[in-house]
Amino acid sequence: MFGATPSERAYLAPFFGFLAVLAVGSGLAHFFDGYAFWMASAPRYWIYPLQTLICAGLLAHGWRYYALELPRPSAAVIATGIGLLALVLWIAPQQWLGAAPRLDGFEPAFFGADGWPYTLNLALRFLRLVIVVPLVEEIFWRGFLLRYLVREDFTNVPMGTFSWRSFSIVTVGFCLEHSPADWPAAALTGVLYNFVAYRTRSLSACVLAHAVTNALLGGYILRTGQWGFW
Repeated sequence: MFGATPSERAYLAPFFGFLAVLAVGSGLAHFFDGYAFWMASAPRYWIYPLQTLICAGLLAHGWRYYALELPRPSAAVIATGIGLLALVLWIAPQQWLGAAPRLDGFEPAFFGADGWPYTLNLALRFLRLVIVVPLVEEIFWRGFLLRYLVREDFTNVPMGTFSWRSFSIVTVGFCLEHSPADWPAAALTGVLYNFVAYRTRSLSACVLAHAVTNALLGGYILRTGQWGFW
């Protein structure tokens, strides 16, 4: 049964904890829209750090259940290449196709443009973007669901086992997890990360691909000020 065993809960808890905290933040932002106090009107600036800490704790608690050995050099090369390709998909509309820039979002200078508030705000944002999000999402989508949809005793399903059912559901689910503006890029990125799982048979390679995309996207965001990308 879904979530019945300790290993299933270890794979599920960080992802659903991530979504739960995000939902709280979205609800607060909607309810307190227009209020002057930033903790009510702009909860992302404390919700995201809280989300990062909660998910880091859940990941640490379930770490022994994840098969996250270092990827082979060939797998790391594939993952890095796919991560770069996924980045191109995300930034192409604004960078080359004339789409409007995405300026509304998490601004690192919200508490000031220099000093420790800026550094801490930016560091926590990158910790979430480059480490926590790739681990949470890849452990759930590629580590758990891609195998669970092949057979319920997913721990006995080798990483990278293919079925059209699991491929399709994971691709669609990964797409819908993102905002509608991101669906085209997210759907194609889901296909690419699935490819990494099938080609390398390594969960850590999937995490690496996702981390490469997010790290480079973070650099692009800082360079262009398009805070809506994260």
